[in-house]
Amino acid sequence: MDFSISEKQKMIRRITREFVEEYIVPVAEESDKLSRLDPNVFEQMKRMNYFGICIPKEYGGAGLHEDTVSFAIIIEEIGRVDASWAITTGVHCSVVAYPLWKFGTQEQKDKFLIPLAKGEKLGAFALTEANAGSDASGVETNAILEGDEWVLNGSKIFATNGGIAKTLIVAAKTGQKDKQKRNFTAFIVDTDTPGFSVGVKEDKLGVRASNTSELVFQDVRIPKENVLGKVGRGFDIVLKILDFGRIIIAAQCVGLGQGALEYAVRYANEREQFGQRIGRFQGIQWKIADMACRVEAARLLTYKAAYLCDQGLEYGLESSMAKLVASEAAMESTHRAVQIHGGYGLMKAYQVERFFRDAKMGEIYEGTSEIQRMVIASHILRRGF
Repeated sequence: MDFSISEKQKMIRRITREFVEEYIVPVAEESDKLSRLDPNVFEQMKRMNYFGICIPKEYGGAGLHEDTVSFAIIIEEIGRVDASWAITTGVHCSVVAYPLWKFGTQEQKDKFLIPLAKGEKLGAFALTEANAGSDASGVETNAILEGDEWVLNGSKIFATNGGIAKTLIVAAKTGQKDKQKRNFTAFIVDTDTPGFSVGVKEDKLGVRASNTSELVFQDVRIPKENVLGKVGRGFDIVLKILDFGRIIIAAQCVGLGQGALEYAVRYANEREQFGQRIGRFQGIQWKIADMACRVEAARLLTYKAAYLCDQGLEYGLESSMAKLVASEAAMESTHRAVQIHGGYGLMKAYQVERFFRDAKMGEIYEGTSEIQRMVIASHILRRGF
Protein backbone atom coordinates (compact mmCIF):
# COMPACT_ATOMS: atom_id res chain seq x y z
CA MET A 1 0.00 0.00 0.00
CA ASP A 2 1.57 3.26 -1.17
CA PHE A 3 0.36 6.47 0.50
CA SER A 4 2.69 8.75 -1.46
CA ILE A 5 1.46 11.05 -4.20
CA SER A 6 3.01 10.95 -7.67
CA GLU A 7 5.80 13.21 -8.89
CA LYS A 8 3.26 14.97 -11.09
CA GLN A 9 1.03 15.61 -8.08
CA LYS A 10 3.99 16.89 -6.07
CA MET A 11 4.70 19.32 -8.90
CA ILE A 12 1.04 20.40 -8.97
CA ARG A 13 1.20 21.08 -5.23
CA ARG A 14 4.42 23.08 -5.56
CA ILE A 15 3.16 25.17 -8.48
CA THR A 16 -0.16 25.88 -6.79
CA ARG A 17 1.53 26.84 -3.52
CA GLU A 18 3.83 29.25 -5.34
CA PHE A 19 0.83 30.71 -7.16
CA VAL A 20 -1.29 31.31 -4.06
CA GLU A 21 1.63 32.80 -2.14
CA GLU A 22 2.31 35.26 -4.97
CA TYR A 23 -1.22 36.26 -5.94
CA ILE A 24 -3.80 35.31 -3.30
CA VAL A 25 -2.04 35.82 0.04
CA PRO A 26 -1.30 39.54 -0.51
CA VAL A 27 -4.98 40.38 -1.16
CA ALA A 28 -6.87 37.78 0.92
CA GLU A 29 -7.40 40.03 3.93
CA GLU A 30 -8.64 42.93 1.80
CA SER A 31 -10.92 40.65 -0.23
CA ASP A 32 -12.48 39.37 3.00
CA LYS A 33 -12.97 42.93 4.22
CA LEU A 34 -14.57 44.09 0.96
CA SER A 35 -16.57 40.87 0.47
CA ARG A 36 -15.46 40.48 -3.11
CA LEU A 37 -12.91 38.52 -5.11
CA ASP A 38 -9.87 40.36 -6.40
CA PRO A 39 -10.18 40.83 -10.20
CA ASN A 40 -6.44 40.43 -10.79
CA VAL A 41 -6.46 37.07 -9.03
CA PHE A 42 -9.38 36.07 -11.23
CA GLU A 43 -7.33 36.83 -14.34
CA GLN A 44 -4.34 34.94 -12.98
CA MET A 45 -6.57 31.95 -12.14
CA LYS A 46 -7.75 31.93 -15.75
CA ARG A 47 -4.17 32.09 -16.99
CA MET A 48 -3.27 29.04 -14.90
CA ASN A 49 -6.33 27.13 -16.16
CA TYR A 50 -7.62 26.57 -12.62
CA PHE A 51 -11.21 27.00 -13.82
CA GLY A 52 -10.66 24.08 -16.18
CA ILE A 53 -9.19 21.66 -13.63
CA CYS A 54 -11.63 18.82 -14.24
CA ILE A 55 -12.38 19.55 -17.90
CA PRO A 56 -10.67 17.50 -20.66
CA LYS A 57 -7.99 19.22 -22.73
CA GLU A 58 -10.09 18.88 -25.87
CA TYR A 59 -12.43 21.49 -24.36
CA GLY A 60 -9.62 23.77 -23.21
CA GLY A 61 -9.35 22.33 -19.71
CA ALA A 62 -6.39 21.14 -17.67
CA GLY A 63 -7.25 17.50 -18.33
CA LEU A 64 -7.50 16.42 -14.68
CA HIS A 65 -11.08 15.14 -15.08
CA GLU A 66 -9.93 11.63 -14.15
CA ASP A 67 -7.39 12.74 -11.53
CA THR A 68 -9.50 13.81 -8.58
CA VAL A 69 -6.53 13.48 -6.23
CA SER A 70 -4.74 16.26 -8.12
CA PHE A 71 -7.94 18.31 -8.10
CA ALA A 72 -8.14 17.88 -4.32
CA ILE A 73 -4.49 18.89 -3.92
CA ILE A 74 -5.08 22.12 -5.85
CA ILE A 75 -8.13 23.05 -3.78
CA GLU A 76 -6.30 22.09 -0.58
CA GLU A 77 -3.44 24.45 -1.44
CA ILE A 78 -5.83 27.29 -2.27
CA GLY A 79 -7.82 26.62 0.91
CA ARG A 80 -4.61 26.75 2.93
CA VAL A 81 -4.52 30.53 2.39
CA ASP A 82 -8.04 31.57 1.35
CA ALA A 83 -11.21 29.50 1.67
CA SER A 84 -13.15 32.01 -0.45
CA TRP A 85 -11.10 31.26 -3.54
CA ALA A 86 -11.14 27.55 -2.73
CA ILE A 87 -14.94 27.41 -2.62
CA THR A 88 -15.36 29.66 -5.66
CA THR A 89 -13.08 27.48 -7.77
CA GLY A 90 -14.22 24.23 -6.22
CA VAL A 91 -17.92 24.84 -6.85
CA HIS A 92 -17.33 25.99 -10.42
CA CYS A 93 -15.34 22.87 -11.21
CA SER A 94 -16.87 20.12 -9.06
CA VAL A 95 -20.61 20.75 -9.21
CA VAL A 96 -20.93 22.48 -12.59
CA ALA A 97 -18.09 21.66 -15.00
CA TYR A 98 -17.57 18.07 -13.82
CA PRO A 99 -21.28 17.08 -14.05
CA LEU A 100 -21.49 18.64 -17.51
CA TRP A 101 -18.59 16.48 -18.62
CA LYS A 102 -19.87 13.41 -16.79
CA PHE A 103 -23.57 13.53 -17.66
CA GLY A 104 -23.87 16.01 -20.53
CA THR A 105 -24.57 15.24 -24.18
CA GLN A 106 -21.91 15.89 -26.78
CA GLU A 107 -23.77 19.02 -27.84
CA GLN A 108 -23.89 20.28 -24.25
CA LYS A 109 -20.18 19.66 -23.76
CA ASP A 110 -19.32 21.48 -26.98
CA LYS A 111 -21.46 24.45 -26.02
CA PHE A 112 -20.74 24.91 -22.31
CA LEU A 113 -17.39 23.38 -21.35
CA ILE A 114 -15.04 25.60 -23.37
CA PRO A 115 -16.13 28.95 -21.83
CA LEU A 116 -16.23 27.30 -18.39
CA ALA A 117 -12.69 25.98 -18.83
CA LYS A 118 -11.38 29.37 -19.91
CA GLY A 119 -13.07 31.13 -17.01
CA GLU A 120 -15.02 33.25 -19.47
CA LYS A 121 -18.13 31.99 -17.70
CA LEU A 122 -18.36 30.98 -14.06
CA GLY A 123 -20.66 28.19 -12.92
CA ALA A 124 -23.08 27.84 -10.00
CA PHE A 125 -25.19 24.96 -8.68
CA ALA A 126 -28.75 25.92 -7.73
CA LEU A 127 -30.41 23.42 -5.40
CA THR A 128 -31.15 24.93 -1.97
CA GLU A 129 -34.44 26.76 -1.40
CA ALA A 130 -36.09 28.46 1.55
CA ASN A 131 -38.07 25.28 2.28
CA ALA A 132 -35.60 22.78 0.84
CA GLY A 133 -32.28 22.78 2.64
CA SER A 134 -31.16 19.49 4.14
CA ASP A 135 -34.26 17.89 2.60
CA ALA A 136 -33.37 18.35 -1.06
CA SER A 137 -36.50 16.46 -2.14
CA GLY A 138 -38.58 19.41 -0.93
CA VAL A 139 -37.65 21.58 -3.91
CA GLU A 140 -40.57 23.74 -5.10
CA THR A 141 -39.00 25.39 -8.15
CA ASN A 142 -40.85 23.86 -11.08
CA ALA A 143 -40.54 23.48 -14.83
CA ILE A 144 -43.41 22.86 -17.23
CA LEU A 145 -42.89 21.65 -20.80
CA GLU A 146 -44.37 23.92 -23.46
CA GLY A 147 -43.56 22.73 -26.96
CA ASP A 148 -39.78 22.56 -27.31
CA GLU A 149 -39.09 24.56 -24.16
CA TRP A 150 -39.29 24.12 -20.42
CA VAL A 151 -40.69 27.10 -18.51
CA LEU A 152 -38.93 27.49 -15.17
CA ASN A 153 -40.39 29.30 -12.15
CA GLY A 154 -39.17 29.56 -8.57
CA SER A 155 -36.19 30.74 -6.57
CA LYS A 156 -33.01 29.37 -5.04
CA ILE A 157 -30.99 30.61 -2.08
CA PHE A 158 -27.40 30.34 -0.86
CA ALA A 159 -26.04 29.71 -4.36
CA THR A 160 -22.24 29.95 -4.27
CA ASN A 161 -21.07 32.02 -7.28
CA GLY A 162 -24.75 32.76 -7.94
CA GLY A 163 -24.41 36.50 -8.43
CA ILE A 164 -21.43 36.23 -10.80
CA ALA A 165 -22.17 32.98 -12.62
CA LYS A 166 -23.15 32.75 -16.26
CA THR A 167 -23.95 29.03 -16.35
CA LEU A 168 -26.20 27.33 -13.80
CA ILE A 169 -27.20 23.77 -13.07
CA VAL A 170 -30.70 24.03 -11.61
CA ALA A 171 -32.78 21.31 -9.93
CA ALA A 172 -36.52 21.67 -10.51
CA LYS A 173 -39.73 19.66 -10.18
CA THR A 174 -41.10 18.35 -13.46
CA GLY A 175 -43.84 16.04 -12.18
CA GLN A 176 -45.63 14.64 -9.18
CA LYS A 177 -43.52 13.34 -6.31
CA ASP A 178 -43.25 9.56 -6.03
CA LYS A 179 -41.33 7.14 -3.83
CA GLN A 180 -38.41 7.08 -6.28
CA LYS A 181 -38.29 10.91 -6.29
CA ARG A 182 -38.60 10.90 -10.07
CA ASN A 183 -40.17 14.33 -10.13
CA PHE A 184 -36.75 15.99 -10.33
CA THR A 185 -34.96 17.20 -13.45
CA ALA A 186 -31.61 18.99 -13.73
CA PHE A 187 -31.39 21.87 -16.21
CA ILE A 188 -28.52 23.88 -17.66
CA VAL A 189 -29.50 27.55 -17.54
CA ASP A 190 -27.75 30.49 -19.16
CA THR A 191 -28.12 33.52 -16.87
CA ASP A 192 -28.63 35.78 -19.88
CA THR A 193 -32.00 34.11 -20.44
CA PRO A 194 -34.96 36.52 -20.01
CA GLY A 195 -36.78 36.07 -16.71
CA PHE A 196 -33.68 35.24 -14.70
CA SER A 197 -32.48 37.66 -12.03
CA VAL A 198 -30.15 37.73 -9.05
CA GLY A 199 -31.82 38.50 -5.74
CA VAL A 200 -30.22 39.12 -2.37
CA LYS A 201 -26.45 38.85 -2.07
CA GLU A 202 -25.79 37.29 1.34
CA ASP A 203 -23.57 38.97 3.94
CA LYS A 204 -21.86 35.96 5.52
CA LEU A 205 -19.87 35.07 8.63
CA GLY A 206 -17.10 33.40 6.64
CA VAL A 207 -15.79 32.91 3.09
CA ARG A 208 -16.89 36.50 2.71
CA ALA A 209 -15.10 37.18 -0.56
CA SER A 210 -17.04 34.42 -2.30
CA ASN A 211 -20.39 35.34 -3.80
CA THR A 212 -23.49 33.74 -2.25
CA SER A 213 -26.77 34.89 -3.74
CA GLU A 214 -30.45 34.28 -4.23
CA LEU A 215 -31.49 33.31 -7.77
CA VAL A 216 -34.95 34.08 -9.15
CA PHE A 217 -36.63 32.41 -12.14
CA GLN A 218 -39.75 33.96 -13.63
CA ASP A 219 -40.98 32.19 -16.76
CA VAL A 220 -37.42 31.37 -17.78
CA ARG A 221 -37.66 29.43 -21.03
CA ILE A 222 -35.11 26.64 -21.37
CA PRO A 223 -34.65 24.66 -24.61
CA LYS A 224 -35.32 20.93 -24.29
CA GLU A 225 -31.73 20.18 -25.21
CA ASN A 226 -30.61 21.84 -21.95
CA VAL A 227 -31.89 18.99 -19.79
CA LEU A 228 -28.91 17.41 -18.02
CA GLY A 229 -29.40 13.66 -18.00
CA LYS A 230 -32.96 12.36 -18.28
CA VAL A 231 -36.23 14.06 -17.46
CA GLY A 232 -37.41 12.93 -14.03
CA ARG A 233 -34.03 11.51 -13.04
CA GLY A 234 -32.46 14.70 -11.80
CA PHE A 235 -32.42 13.54 -8.18
CA ASP A 236 -29.97 10.79 -9.09
CA ILE A 237 -27.71 13.34 -10.77
CA VAL A 238 -27.97 15.71 -7.79
CA LEU A 239 -26.86 12.97 -5.41
CA LYS A 240 -23.88 12.13 -7.62
CA ILE A 241 -22.98 15.81 -7.91
CA LEU A 242 -23.05 16.15 -4.13
CA ASP A 243 -20.95 13.01 -3.66
CA PHE A 244 -18.23 14.45 -5.88
CA GLY A 245 -18.54 17.97 -4.52
CA ARG A 246 -18.04 16.76 -0.96
CA ILE A 247 -14.56 15.51 -1.83
CA ILE A 248 -13.64 19.01 -2.91
CA ILE A 249 -15.23 20.67 0.14
CA ALA A 250 -13.23 18.22 2.25
CA ALA A 251 -10.05 19.24 0.41
CA GLN A 252 -10.79 22.90 1.06
CA CYS A 253 -11.24 22.13 4.77
CA VAL A 254 -8.00 20.14 4.89
CA GLY A 255 -6.22 23.17 3.45
CA LEU A 256 -7.87 25.48 5.95
CA GLY A 257 -6.88 23.23 8.85
CA GLN A 258 -3.34 22.98 7.51
CA GLY A 259 -3.07 26.74 7.18
CA ALA A 260 -4.25 27.25 10.76
CA LEU A 261 -1.77 24.65 11.98
CA GLU A 262 1.12 26.37 10.21
CA TYR A 263 0.23 29.76 11.69
CA ALA A 264 -0.10 28.21 15.16
CA VAL A 265 3.29 26.50 14.91
CA ARG A 266 4.97 29.67 13.68
CA TYR A 267 3.45 31.73 16.50
CA ALA A 268 4.31 29.11 19.13
CA ASN A 269 7.94 29.19 18.01
CA GLU A 270 8.12 32.99 18.09
CA ARG A 271 5.97 34.14 21.01
CA GLU A 272 7.69 34.26 24.40
CA GLN A 273 6.01 34.28 27.82
CA PHE A 274 7.46 33.49 31.25
CA GLY A 275 10.93 33.65 29.76
CA GLN A 276 10.54 31.03 27.03
CA ARG A 277 8.80 30.30 23.75
CA ILE A 278 5.22 29.19 24.35
CA GLY A 279 5.79 26.16 22.11
CA ARG A 280 7.73 24.65 25.01
CA PHE A 281 4.63 24.57 27.21
CA GLN A 282 2.93 21.19 27.32
CA GLY A 283 -0.53 22.76 26.98
CA ILE A 284 0.44 24.34 23.65
CA GLN A 285 2.17 21.15 22.48
CA TRP A 286 -0.97 19.10 23.10
CA LYS A 287 -3.05 21.52 21.05
CA ILE A 288 -0.61 21.39 18.15
CA ALA A 289 -0.43 17.59 18.32
CA ASP A 290 -4.22 17.31 18.21
CA MET A 291 -4.40 19.73 15.28
CA ALA A 292 -1.77 17.83 13.30
CA CYS A 293 -3.47 14.47 13.89
CA ARG A 294 -6.93 15.69 12.91
CA VAL A 295 -5.71 17.44 9.76
CA GLU A 296 -3.66 14.45 8.61
CA ALA A 297 -6.55 12.04 9.25
CA ALA A 298 -8.83 14.31 7.22
CA ARG A 299 -6.29 14.49 4.41
CA LEU A 300 -6.00 10.69 4.20
CA LEU A 301 -9.79 10.25 4.10
CA THR A 302 -10.09 12.93 1.42
CA TYR A 303 -7.39 11.40 -0.76
CA LYS A 304 -8.95 7.96 -0.34
CA ALA A 305 -12.34 9.22 -1.53
CA ALA A 306 -10.66 10.95 -4.47
CA TYR A 307 -8.69 7.80 -5.30
CA LEU A 308 -11.82 5.62 -5.25
CA CYS A 309 -13.51 8.09 -7.60
CA ASP A 310 -10.56 7.93 -10.00
CA GLN A 311 -10.67 4.12 -9.96
CA GLY A 312 -14.34 4.11 -10.96
CA LEU A 313 -15.35 2.60 -7.61
CA GLU A 314 -18.19 3.61 -5.28
CA TYR A 315 -17.12 6.52 -3.11
CA GLY A 316 -20.30 8.07 -1.71
CA LEU A 317 -19.66 6.76 1.80
CA GLU A 318 -16.04 7.89 1.78
CA SER A 319 -16.84 11.34 0.40
CA SER A 320 -19.32 11.94 3.24
CA MET A 321 -16.79 10.63 5.77
CA ALA A 322 -14.12 12.92 4.33
CA LYS A 323 -16.41 15.94 4.34
CA LEU A 324 -17.50 15.31 7.92
CA VAL A 325 -14.05 14.65 9.34
CA ALA A 326 -12.32 17.41 7.35
CA SER A 327 -14.87 20.11 8.17
CA GLU A 328 -14.75 19.29 11.88
CA ALA A 329 -10.94 19.07 11.75
CA ALA A 330 -10.83 22.55 10.19
CA MET A 331 -13.16 23.88 12.87
CA GLU A 332 -11.06 22.37 15.66
CA SER A 333 -7.75 23.40 14.10
CA THR A 334 -8.77 27.01 13.57
CA HIS A 335 -10.29 27.19 17.06
CA ARG A 336 -7.06 25.95 18.63
CA ALA A 337 -5.01 28.30 16.46
CA VAL A 338 -7.01 31.26 17.76
CA GLN A 339 -6.53 30.01 21.33
CA ILE A 340 -2.77 29.64 20.85
CA HIS A 341 -2.62 33.22 19.55
CA GLY A 342 -4.50 34.46 22.63
CA GLY A 343 -5.83 38.01 22.27
CA TYR A 344 -4.05 38.43 18.94
CA GLY A 345 -6.13 35.56 17.56
CA LEU A 346 -9.21 37.76 17.81
CA MET A 347 -7.69 40.53 15.72
CA LYS A 348 -8.31 40.82 12.01
CA ALA A 349 -4.64 41.60 11.47
CA TYR A 350 -3.96 37.92 12.20
CA GLN A 351 -5.04 35.40 9.57
CA VAL A 352 -6.35 32.87 12.11
CA GLU A 353 -9.31 35.16 12.86
CA ARG A 354 -10.45 34.86 9.24
CA PHE A 355 -9.67 31.15 9.15
CA PHE A 356 -11.86 30.58 12.22
CA ARG A 357 -14.83 32.30 10.57
CA ASP A 358 -14.26 30.48 7.30
CA ALA A 359 -14.06 27.07 8.97
CA LYS A 360 -17.63 27.19 10.28
CA MET A 361 -18.97 27.25 6.73
CA GLY A 362 -17.49 23.83 6.04
CA GLU A 363 -19.76 22.24 8.63
CA ILE A 364 -22.83 23.68 6.90
CA TYR A 365 -22.66 23.82 3.11
CA GLU A 366 -23.01 20.83 0.76
CA GLY A 367 -24.66 18.92 3.59
CA THR A 368 -24.34 19.72 7.30
CA SER A 369 -22.34 17.52 9.64
CA GLU A 370 -25.63 16.07 10.86
CA ILE A 371 -26.64 15.14 7.31
CA GLN A 372 -23.23 13.57 6.69
CA ARG A 373 -23.70 11.37 9.75
CA MET A 374 -27.10 10.30 8.42
CA VAL A 375 -25.63 9.51 5.00
CA ILE A 376 -22.75 7.56 6.54
CA ALA A 377 -25.05 5.55 8.81
CA SER A 378 -27.41 4.85 5.90
CA HIS A 379 -24.55 3.41 3.83
CA ILE A 380 -23.27 1.25 6.68
CA LEU A 381 -26.67 -0.03 7.82
CA ARG A 382 -27.62 -0.87 4.24
CA ARG A 383 -24.51 -2.83 3.36
CA GLY A 384 -23.47 -4.16 6.77
CA PHE A 385 -20.03 -5.64 7.36
